[in-house]
Amino acid sequence: MPQHFVAPPQWEWYIVWYFFLGGIAGGAYALGAILRLMGDQRDAPVSRLAFLLTLPVLAICPILLTLDLGRPLRFWHMLIDSRTFGLNFKYWSPMSVGAWVLIIFSLFAFVSFLEALGSLRGSRAPFLSGGLGRVFMIIGAFFGLFLAGYTGVLLSVSNQPVWSDTWALGGLFLASGLSVAAAALTLVTRLGRHDASAEAKLSRADRYFTILELVLLVVFFLSLGAVGAQFLQPRWMALWVVVLIGTLVPLGLHLSTERRMPAMLAAVLTLMGGLALRIVVVFGAQM
Repeated sequence: MPQHFVAPPQWEWYIVWYFFLGGIAGGAYALGAILRLMGDQRDAPVSRLAFLLTLPVLAICPILLTLDLGRPLRFWHMLIDSRTFGLNFKYWSPMSVGAWVLIIFSLFAFVSFLEALGSLRGSRAPFLSGGLGRVFMIIGAFFGLFLAGYTGVLLSVSNQPVWSDTWALGGLFLASGLSVAAAALTLVTRLGRHDASAEAKLSRADRYFTILELVLLVVFFLSLGAVGAQFLQPRWMALWVVVLIGTLVPLGLHLSTERRMPAMLAAVLTLMGGLALRIVVVFGAQM
């Protein structure tokens, strides 16, 4: 077992919500791009909704990060060198890479948001159609998936006990991010009127993401070995119950998507489970 000589980072609720909302934003953009690129005309409204949802959710993330710094006005130092005023990009620093990915992805989310907003009014951005538009959305989806999984990787590459004892956090957070994003989109689409075909695709995708999340959750504990007992202390068991309810119950409810309430209940439970997972992972390793 590796030795650790660092104090806990004492990350609190700002980071938990950043991880949660970042997963929704990155996953929603990726799902919107997949529906746009691989779906048919019936999927267009849900794809547009995904792009409309991404930017407002993503906009909260930099606020949470700056507040967590303790000295929010120094956030720009992560992007700009205060001595030379050149770009401050450190490829060897997970924090620096994450900050830049957040900024770059925000540009893709902003452009796609404007395009989706324009399509509601009957106008389309010419440069987002055709081959160039496909490339744009593929690159944007890449950065979205990167953001969704990066939060778990950030924990794994730290020297913090438990987090750095497993390699599964990046995949676990990515699968969970896609699952909560699909759940968020399902919840919003169910509140409106959208084609049943697109809703069925979201439900099917969420089912696959949930299964992958459960598999990676098992891998997470297996890779931790005896160290994983820290997460199973009595004070964390209630949260793990929420995680399991938010994964296992929706799998059954997805089978009855013909009715509105089961699908909406499954989405709410998935969101609760995704948030509980991040709470117990972030706080469980620091106490």
